[in-house]
Amino acid sequence: MKKHLLTLSIVLMSLTSASALATTYISAKALLDVETGELKANPLIAIDKGVISQIQFNKKPKLSSNDELINLPTLTLLPGLMDMHVHLTSDPTVSRSERLGQSVPRMAIKASYFAKQTLEAGFTTVRNLGAEGYSVIAVRDGVNAGDIIGPRIWAAGPSLSITGGHCDNNRLPPEMKYTATGVADGPWAVRIKVRENIKYGANAIKLCATGGVFSKGTKVGIQQYAFEEMKAIVDEAHMRELPVAAHAHGTNGIKTAIKAGVDSVEHASFLDDEAIALAKEHGTWLSMDIYNTEYTLSFGEQNGVDEENLNKERLVSKKQRDSFKRAVEAGVNMVFGTDAAIYPHGDNAKQFSRMVEFGMSELQAIQAATINSAKLLKADKQLGQIKTGFAADIIAVNTNPLKNISTLEQIPFVMKAGVIYKQ
Repeated sequence: MKKHLLTLSIVLMSLTSASALATTYISAKALLDVETGELKANPLIAIDKGVISQIQFNKKPKLSSNDELINLPTLTLLPGLMDMHVHLTSDPTVSRSERLGQSVPRMAIKASYFAKQTLEAGFTTVRNLGAEGYSVIAVRDGVNAGDIIGPRIWAAGPSLSITGGHCDNNRLPPEMKYTATGVADGPWAVRIKVRENIKYGANAIKLCATGGVFSKGTKVGIQQYAFEEMKAIVDEAHMRELPVAAHAHGTNGIKTAIKAGVDSVEHASFLDDEAIALAKEHGTWLSMDIYNTEYTLSFGEQNGVDEENLNKERLVSKKQRDSFKRAVEAGVNMVFGTDAAIYPHGDNAKQFSRMVEFGMSELQAIQAATINSAKLLKADKQLGQIKTGFAADIIAVNTNPLKNISTLEQIPFVMKAGVIYKQ
């Protein structure tokens, strides 16, 4: 991982610097230490080859002829934000019936467009949990090569699903004999599917442990994969050192996924005391998308969302927020995950205020999107903090986010790997 990040940083830095020896400095009004919550005045950050090489306070830089100073005297610095659940190929304003006609190349183009929007919103790292045709893997590789603009991407490839479950495609008639790419049944079949995803470049794996809100004919509370199947998926992925995310709304599916050893549970809508205790015992991360229900219930009908799916959203929304509050109070590991694509890409940060409203402190919400997400990805030695030796993924905001979390919704400055993408 260190080698990968350093290589990417060097490639990107070469695009903007006349000399490989040049140093970029950033000075600002303040820097938020996301570990401690301390707001430190007058930081001066030195960046070499896309990596933070020094951090000082109340100092002026000594510039050589090739060095650059970025002065942000009214802004507060934070590490780049991280969203652990996005779907870059999907557009919430396009109905699901219309999406059936989209080719994989069209999906990849959509994902490229939304990747740029996401980065400009301050999210320098995302985890894409499911896309057909390995389309987002191609976008990730394009970002890494410098062909297109976007965040760092952990891409799961096609989501694993039982036949006819959430993450299969149940909207076409049987005579078309269509099955989604990630469908596999039985322990050995799911192992083969994990291997196939890895073969084509996945650096994360997603399984669908229960029904879902936006699929046809599934019930959100009903478990899909059996324990033996989930365990096989997890064992195969972990053997290859890939994190596993489990889509799970229903209580039994959540518990089974945790017992099977998944790294994160997505949505986690119907938690009971046992599920919360299991998550704490196993150190499982919960990724709970508690903002998007507002968008779906406000705009879903005009966007062509079926009544079946709107009814499921009504069933889930309050329960999920209650579960979120209880999980926070219990001290369960939490990361920031929005399910962006259910609401517009680039609006990811609107979830922060809801996380605070339903139980988190401002610092906890920011930590979910920085140090916690980096820990989930096992990249916490390179990402998630403004710290010497870390990638220079840095954003700036207009006001102290510990006083006004909504300031994260309007990011005036974005840097990834030492390269400025918004100023």
